[in-house]
Amino acid sequence: MFYQNETTAIFVDGPNFYHSAKALGFDVDYARLKGMIEKQCRLLRATYFTMLVERDEHVAVRPMVDFLQYNGWTVVAKDAREFVDGDGRRRFKGNTDIDMALAAARIATRIHHAVLFTGNQDFCPLVEYLQDQGARVSLVSSIKTEPAMASDELRRKADNFIELSELRPSIERTARRVSAA
Repeated sequence: MFYQNETTAIFVDGPNFYHSAKALGFDVDYARLKGMIEKQCRLLRATYFTMLVERDEHVAVRPMVDFLQYNGWTVVAKDAREFVDGDGRRRFKGNTDIDMALAAARIATRIHHAVLFTGNQDFCPLVEYLQDQGARVSLVSSIKTEPAMASDELRRKADNFIELSELRPSIERTARRVSAA
């Protein structure tokens, strides 16, 4: 998947990637993920994109954002806006797709390989743009979930598709043992 001398950047669509891993029944250890990639190539940048919601059930995202920032990740977080849909239900909106596309486009000429951790077909134009700039594009998502988390169109456009379930042994977060003092 990686070549030792190639400059690589990874872009994680946080909500999409989170739901893909959850659908496969595991949590991602982002330090292990970044370390795995750094061992295989020259990692220029690792960027995680997410929205933040000011509600009790979403507070868990903030410690993860802090962890990522302290561990070499660039984090792009947007505050989500709350709205009421047509059925009277409270919903949240905070899309970072454009931020991810712009971040990738800005460094496209400085990388050999872009790895997109998403299955969202909205990124098809980004894949084409990166390829036009000479970068190889790999997609990490899953088709082993029901429904598949990776769009067929996006998979066809990418140079490589990496099934997330195959990375599980290398990137799964395991319970940390607490030693007795």
